[in-house]
Amino acid sequence: MDGLLEHVWVVLAGFGAGLLTSTVGVASLLSFPVLLAVGLPPVVANVSNTLGLIPAGAGGAVGYRDELKVEPALTVRVIALSAVGGLLGAGLLLALPSSVFEAVVPWLILGTCVLVAAQPRISAALRARHGPGERPVRLRLSPVATAFVVLTGVYGGYFGAGAGVMMIAVLALSLDLDFGVVAGIRTTSLMASNLVAGIVFTLVAEVDWVVVALLALSSVGGGYLGARIARRLPATALRAAVLVAGVVAAVTLLV
Repeated sequence: MDGLLEHVWVVLAGFGAGLLTSTVGVASLLSFPVLLAVGLPPVVANVSNTLGLIPAGAGGAVGYRDELKVEPALTVRVIALSAVGGLLGAGLLLALPSSVFEAVVPWLILGTCVLVAAQPRISAALRARHGPGERPVRLRLSPVATAFVVLTGVYGGYFGAGAGVMMIAVLALSLDLDFGVVAGIRTTSLMASNLVAGIVFTLVAEVDWVVVALLALSSVGGGYLGARIARRLPATALRAAVLVAGVVAAVTLLV
């Protein structure tokens, strides 16, 4: 990647991906195709994209700092589980052919979109079933939810397009938290997944460090701005944005 115009496209892609990281969670859907378009081989593009978008998550974490203080112990747990998943996902990227996930991922994203859409009704049905005040407030991950958080981290470390939608679905269905708090935990936990995967890639994979630098510099601002925008959106509007982004991601990957 030599030309000035190509560098500009990468910078714009980084900023846009940063915005998506903190809002709807499909950042790689924007940045990864741009890296392919400027001439990077797929694996190099994927690795460089993962490393370059780590600052987007950091910017998002700063933007969501108030939300992350609501349940600090839970937040740390989700971050740690996602980091473990990211390590496993990086190993899968280096060991398996991409076709293994390509056939499954679009349908997985669509399935999580359905869960995100249905979550308010599912929660309401559970409350009605238990009666007023009988259902305990869920602030801890169940064993099943823990497994799905790790699996989402695995996918985040492997590729990541739509991982934010998946994490939103897992956390929103498993916990009784404000949707903005869920979005903050989602953004920070997937940053942890990217960070661990990025360390692995740095050690054993080919990286385009110019692309990483351009993405990093532009995505951190986008991540922070995205968090500030998202926290001002009503939960219904943010949920709708996540759904639209998830469907677009799934359809794009199918095509």
